[in-house]
Amino acid sequence: MKLDYATLDHLRRQHPAWRLLAADSAPLVASFLYRVFVLPNVRVMAQSNLVEALEDTLYGLREQLGATVFPKSAPEYLNDWAANDKSWLRKFYPAGSDEPHFDLTPPTERALAWLGSLSDRSFVGTESRLLTLFGLLKQMSDGSETNPQARLVELHKQRDAIDAEIARVVEGDMALLDDTALRDRFQQFTGLARELLADFREVEHNFRALDRTVRERIAWWDGAKGTLLQEIMGERDAIAESDQGKSFRAFWDFLMSQSHQDEFTALLARVLDLPPVLALEPDMRLKRVHYDWLEAGEYAQRTVAQLSQQLRRFLDDKAWLENRRIMDILRGIESKALAMRDAAPAALRMPDFMHIDDIGAAVELPMERPLYQPPMQTVLTSVALQAGDIEVDAGALFSQVRVDKAALAAHVRMSLQTQAQVSLAELLHTHPLLQGLGELVTYLQLASESVNTVVDESTQDTVSWLVIDEDGNAVTRRATLPRVIFVRN
Repeated sequence: MKLDYATLDHLRRQHPAWRLLAADSAPLVASFLYRVFVLPNVRVMAQSNLVEALEDTLYGLREQLGATVFPKSAPEYLNDWAANDKSWLRKFYPAGSDEPHFDLTPPTERALAWLGSLSDRSFVGTESRLLTLFGLLKQMSDGSETNPQARLVELHKQRDAIDAEIARVVEGDMALLDDTALRDRFQQFTGLARELLADFREVEHNFRALDRTVRERIAWWDGAKGTLLQEIMGERDAIAESDQGKSFRAFWDFLMSQSHQDEFTALLARVLDLPPVLALEPDMRLKRVHYDWLEAGEYAQRTVAQLSQQLRRFLDDKAWLENRRIMDILRGIESKALAMRDAAPAALRMPDFMHIDDIGAAVELPMERPLYQPPMQTVLTSVALQAGDIEVDAGALFSQVRVDKAALAAHVRMSLQTQAQVSLAELLHTHPLLQGLGELVTYLQLASESVNTVVDESTQDTVSWLVIDEDGNAVTRRATLPRVIFVRN
């Protein structure tokens, strides 16, 4: 893009990111959206939760700056930020919900990223970026080499280097990264991880634009459905085969591999435990950044699925309209025939008015008829029931316990209203187990069904509950399990 006067003047008047930076309320908008969406890696938030968070923010600012500093209410601000003249938020209704939800737009995320880059950095790493550039050049050069001999020379060189490094490690000479190099590479990793989440919003926005175009064409289309399907599928294939579509598909296939997920989790946990990295006080949400990537990728996949649903609904509607037209024609013929039944024209009373030959001979061969099969008769044997001599305690039939799964899920939601996350041990401290091991297993089932649950295998928690033994005494039972953490959406 050329940064000439005309282009920049158009961007200043039309681009949402520029409008955000030039707005008088930019500090409020940018700080609030960064704290609510970007910092906790939240993709979508319901209007009720977002209004509550904004009201708390406005209350704190009015206490500091005066009661008249921000006169509008929280819903008014959100609707204003989502209006077409701002486009800082996207307001929509998800499938199956009558409550509006909000999400950041790609221009808003780019503006927040640019504001974050304005702050002074105490440490600016350059070595890792230079090595990354050098590695990219090597990959492009080796991946485009068509000469087999040149490829073999390069592979032999890499093998010799690996053999030499193996020999040095065997002798005890291992080259380790110093603290500066580790901090340099970790900062680059953190920046790329957040940039990747921002890129997902833009990918989803492009797919959503295609879906909106399809809806508009279907609404205005009055021609043959085959022509429309050919145009729509051609555009969808063009996006899927574009550089962005191929890159997204390769990324998704790589991340969906279970072996790659396990390897990434192990490497990330090991790096976050390094002393130089701990000295940087990293955000612990990085431990689940690959799960955030998966969640962001799922939103893009759902948008593509909505496109397929629109095509299917269009075909169903077209088929229904065509069937209805046929039925209307048949009913018209029937009504006209009934109207002419009592007052038929003279031509209809002629014997040879209409003559239709049979379209085929009705041949019924004797061997095609099925033979008679007598029905099966059920033989009932009368057996007298005899009472048993053994006395069985029927109390076990009445001692069954049903665990209310909905009530336990309500406890989790209530605890997450006042804090961002809560562990299972903390939850059981405020809501003790009343039904023993069955209630604990139900909590674990809720954790396995939720995508916003984290299991820390390296930390163990001990939970306890009281049971009544056969003698009527209270006995404490304990269970040790990995730490289960419920996270707010």
